[in-house]
Amino acid sequence: MVTAKVWVLKKHFEGFPKPSDFDLKKIELPSLKDGELLLESVFLSVDPYMRPYSQRDMKEGDIMIGTEVARIVESKNPAFVVGAFVVANSGWRSHFISDGKGLHLLPSSWPESLPKSLALGTVGMPGLTAYFGLFEVCKMKPGETVLVNAAAGAVGSVVGQLAKIGGCKVVGCAGSDDKVAYLKKIGFDEAFNYKTVTSLDEALRKASPDGYDCFFDNVGGEFSSIAINHMKKYGRIAVCGAISQYNDSVPQKGPYVQIPMIFKELHMEGFIVTRWNNRREEGQKALLKWVLEVRKAGVIFFKRCTCLPLCKGGSLVIAGELRSWYDFLLPDVIFEPFEDTQTMLNMPDAFHFTETCDISLWS
Repeated sequence: MVTAKVWVLKKHFEGFPKPSDFDLKKIELPSLKDGELLLESVFLSVDPYMRPYSQRDMKEGDIMIGTEVARIVESKNPAFVVGAFVVANSGWRSHFISDGKGLHLLPSSWPESLPKSLALGTVGMPGLTAYFGLFEVCKMKPGETVLVNAAAGAVGSVVGQLAKIGGCKVVGCAGSDDKVAYLKKIGFDEAFNYKTVTSLDEALRKASPDGYDCFFDNVGGEFSSIAINHMKKYGRIAVCGAISQYNDSVPQKGPYVQIPMIFKELHMEGFIVTRWNNRREEGQKALLKWVLEVRKAGVIFFKRCTCLPLCKGGSLVIAGELRSWYDFLLPDVIFEPFEDTQTMLNMPDAFHFTETCDISLWS
């Protein structure tokens, strides 16, 4: 019998989440039935969507939502062999039992040398969000100018690089000078620190005096209210996220979008990547192909973070890429692989965890 450790939502978040909002519990898992398999989490995701989705879909006491890369450790399901790796949406658990539904095997073309954490990043949900948001919602065309905010993040940095591959001029913004330097390193034509510019309006105008054909919006709020005025006629806006608003206790108020939408005849569309679940294989195949091509060419497409161990000498439980995995969520956070000590996850700034303790994530 296996004892699983799980993080549960003890109390719904009010403003920024606190460590006291979570509780670590143990669950005894039953023996497998025919058709079932036992999995061990190897990498867990920390994503911005968890903040609003937890409020909408979870009740106190539920296991925290999230995606993982997991290893099959026991199987009574002929479709899944022991030792294979899958991506699952089973939340923050060390172990879990599945009947196989909703599990996505890593592609057979996945090289052994490529970090499997990428299945939660560049070749996973964030990468697929960038892929379908850019090509299906923004309908990007070669020669256009693309604006992306939170550009050093897991989604934004892929958006920018795909737009460059597609022959576009790309402008990105981020929240630190180090992130801006990173954007330029990975090929952004223009990049600026929105926290230090005197005027966001002027920074957007300077980066692209003729305006923007496509705007991939991860932030919402004031940035979007200003950026919409810099769109070209018939421009397209893909509304992917609103991270500037996720922790607000009081909803933000206008300005409002109707006037520029009307006079510029803009197309603005919100989207969730699960719309293209039936095309997941297509997107993943394209993303994996690009990663392998740039890796072979020696181009820095992603940078993997070092990782936290599940326990002393044990399996890795969280990792990242694209400089610091979810960079707009993980400013200045470095995960170290500890051999002799155990460390609790230094949670991302947007989740407002800032302390490091000498215990495992699962202790």
